[in-house]
Amino acid sequence: RSIWMPDPLPTDLAEALRAVGPRRGRMGEPVHYFHETTSTNDVAAAYAEQGAPEGTTVVAGTQTSGRGRLGRSWHSAPGAGLYFSVVARAVRAAPFLTLAGGVAVAEGVRSATGLPLEIKWPNDVVTRGAAGPSRRRKLAGVLAEGSTSPDGLQYVILGIGINVSASSYPHELADRASSIETELGRPIDVGVVLAEVLVDTPPVLTVAPTRVPRTMLDCPLVVRDSVAPPR
Repeated sequence: RSIWMPDPLPTDLAEALRAVGPRRGRMGEPVHYFHETTSTNDVAAAYAEQGAPEGTTVVAGTQTSGRGRLGRSWHSAPGAGLYFSVVARAVRAAPFLTLAGGVAVAEGVRSATGLPLEIKWPNDVVTRGAAGPSRRRKLAGVLAEGSTSPDGLQYVILGIGINVSASSYPHELADRASSIETELGRPIDVGVVLAEVLVDTPPVLTVAPTRVPRTMLDCPLVVRDSVAPPR
């Protein structure tokens, strides 16, 4: 299927994005939706290669080849998760976009649902471990992939996968994974989650230090038992 033939954006997603339009700036402008695709990162990268601006967002109902860090497969059951990728062209922010994207996801989910989350270095968003670190379960993941040319880094695709319901991950991962609806014990509005994560994304694209900022590493969302990078 050609990437230039997206499906109509579902009404709930369109209404949620419209409601936060003034707050999300260029994020989700434009947004391309696919009922099914291989990987939203791959589709977003194809758009970026054609000159798509920063903020271009690709959303899928399901992915047939979703992936996470180190090439691991990301289970993307239809209608059970939120799978999307954003084109970022603020290349000076690239070294810490994965961690910054995790902060955007945690803050966006909290704003949309009230569920508190934490970030486990480098790219996992996990439930809070009230009973200790061993009780934290992965709820979302972030994958940043860049493209270079002889002139340097051209763009970064920030891919995000969020478990919405329990069917978004295999049963055998239930001891290590969770979902928003499992944690809350109630259904949620997926469109509002997407919208709020996009609202929290612009700030992570506008900072441009040469190393991961201390304020981000010291953010209370970042779990202390995870491995931190050199400062």
